[in-house]
Amino acid sequence: MEKILRWICNVLSKGCTLSLNFCKVCINGHWDQKDVKGVYSCPQCRETFTPRPVLCRNNMLAEVVEKLKKTELQAASPSHCYTGPGDVECDFCTGRKHKAVKSCLVCQASYCKDHLKPHYQSAAFKKHKLVEACAELQEKICSEHDKLIEIYCRTDQSLICYLCTMKKHKGHDTVSIKTERTEKQEEQIKFQQRIQEKQKKVQELKQTVSIIKMRSQAAVDDSERIFTELISSMEKKCSEVTELIRVQEKAEVSRAERLLNQLEQEIADLKRRVTELEQLSHTHDDMHFLQSFLSLCVSPGCDGSPSFTLNQHVSFDGVRKSLSDLKKQVEQICEEEFNKIQPQAAAVQMILPSEPKSREDFLQSPPYANVFLPLFT
Repeated sequence: MEKILRWICNVLSKGCTLSLNFCKVCINGHWDQKDVKGVYSCPQCRETFTPRPVLCRNNMLAEVVEKLKKTELQAASPSHCYTGPGDVECDFCTGRKHKAVKSCLVCQASYCKDHLKPHYQSAAFKKHKLVEACAELQEKICSEHDKLIEIYCRTDQSLICYLCTMKKHKGHDTVSIKTERTEKQEEQIKFQQRIQEKQKKVQELKQTVSIIKMRSQAAVDDSERIFTELISSMEKKCSEVTELIRVQEKAEVSRAERLLNQLEQEIADLKRRVTELEQLSHTHDDMHFLQSFLSLCVSPGCDGSPSFTLNQHVSFDGVRKSLSDLKKQVEQICEEEFNKIQPQAAAVQMILPSEPKSREDFLQSPPYANVFLPLFT
């Protein structure tokens, strides 16, 4: 290996471009010792460089060396043939044990690749049963009869040898271990299918829950919107009724105020005439008194005030009665409609199967029933 590497270094270093075919630390040390005149030379071909060149890695040489190292390690290391943690040892290897590749239930021993050859080449081993390398071979032998366990007793649910079927398990329901395993694996497949079916139903139920939540929220939003619009409509009607009352109030108050102003004006005129008549009563000229008195009496207001009627008990009882009747009708309609809404909301049902009470019930239980969503559809 060293000779090959030395030969490669010599070939690559010819016609030196000073690719790093030397140890970088060594060549830098060599140049540091001779760094006097600023002239540097290659340790092999003596080619000089000015200024000091920048060293670079020879990638081609590095790859060749790396491949050679890997090849040498693989050729020199047969450790993959020997046992490691968790491996089964060959019972026929001496010294360092090789890994067993097969175990023989008849021989009750494990064999590596080389020691297993007689089982394939010799007719004497033709009826031997080989299995994957197993460390617990004794567990596959009947402790009572020292025979290979190859029968399964369904009656007692136990593993037995053929001699057991003639004594303790005589008349029991027995099959070969392979047959029982095949049936168990088929049952396992059924279980897996059931799991997949139920996982599918789980996804469907999750989607259903999401749909219920989404549609419930949509219904809540719609109900809030409708009630808000209803309240807004009622508030609008309330404003309109208030406006009607205020308009009527304004008209009646305006009429009363006009009458009040007229009466106050007439009272002021009468007081002025009374004052003038009081002053006239002090005159001694009878003719002047009569002429002035007649002119005062002929003035407006002397004939009396015009007749008018004023209702002192203004009432909006008709409005109150109409609003009271409207309130009762609205409450009656709301009650009737709410009684219709409640059973519709309660109609959302999720029908699920009952829990299985036994293993047979579990295996035969039907998938989840359909989910009904009559509301909001």
